[in-house]
Amino acid sequence: MAITGTTNQKSYAQIADFFIALSNETGSLITNLKLQKLVYYADAWYLANYGEALVKEDFQAWVHGPAIPTLYGEYKHFSWQPIVREDLTRESFKQIKNTIGDKAVELLDQVCDSYFGLTAYELERLTHNEDPWKKTREGLPDDEPSDRVIKKDLIRDYYAAFIK
Repeated sequence: MAITGTTNQKSYAQIADFFIALSNETGSLITNLKLQKLVYYADAWYLANYGEALVKEDFQAWVHGPAIPTLYGEYKHFSWQPIVREDLTRESFKQIKNTIGDKAVELLDQVCDSYFGLTAYELERLTHNEDPWKKTREGLPDDEPSDRVIKKDLIRDYYAAFIK
């Protein structure tokens, strides 16, 4: 069954803002690499649990794991340094939660429980050992750039197998 768009889908930016605001709130620093993986896992587990995508955008199978090119572009000026967004305050964090809705916030909280405490490198290693990224990069050398899209169906089916 193909994944189709729904009115519940969010922009990657809304989900990224959630994680950055949480980073500001907790003092747990977040890099672009870590942010990419957190947004990926949020979408993956949403797909697995609800059969629909959380974010509209597709992930590509980049060398360092799943990535949304436009999300990367927004924060690439931070390089490997933590992302600093002073506009994402405690108040804006509450607004973000209201905007994305209870169902998404509940899932994002679960993703945070499982993944937020991991380093960017640990998250990269996880994605490199999971089928969606591995299958999408089949035949490519480890260090070869790729713009291959990781299919939402592949993501959904892989993670759904863990919740049955």
